[in-house]
Amino acid sequence: MRSLLMRYATPSIIGLFLVSLVTGTALFFHVGPSAFHGIHEWLSMVLILGFALHVWRNWRPMLAYMKGKPLAVSLVVSLLLSAVFFLPGRSEGGPPVFGLAAQVMAHSATEVAPALGTTPDALIARLTAAGYTVGGPDQPLAEIASASGRSTMDLAATLIGSAR
Repeated sequence: MRSLLMRYATPSIIGLFLVSLVTGTALFFHVGPSAFHGIHEWLSMVLILGFALHVWRNWRPMLAYMKGKPLAVSLVVSLLLSAVFFLPGRSEGGPPVFGLAAQVMAHSATEVAPALGTTPDALIARLTAAGYTVGGPDQPLAEIASASGRSTMDLAATLIGSAR
């Protein structure tokens, strides 16, 4: 078993890195099927296992890297580049449609209903029929989803269904 794991440590890193490369690039440019998001997240978790096996397999050469400046410099540069994303005023990024959805969910049924071609009462009735707990017509949609123990994605699916 150990020899099998050792034999596949580095090839698994290569394969999973290529998957991460393709899906990550597609996500960055907002192209490709929606499955890329799940593939990228889940197989990146598997990549951790491959990385651990790779380090275990190549422990002695890794020790040599740990004693030199290149690894230290690379780690510091990586940390600094990552820190940029935590600076105040930086947008969260992601597809613009996610930002739009968040804005819609911050508004009430009264405000959103006309955009969906329906009335606030009809929209509230639709949400109630779908099992949502609605406190009133001025309650933000995100609060309705949260109070009902559901996600805003579930609520969005209900909204779209009510607009058709």
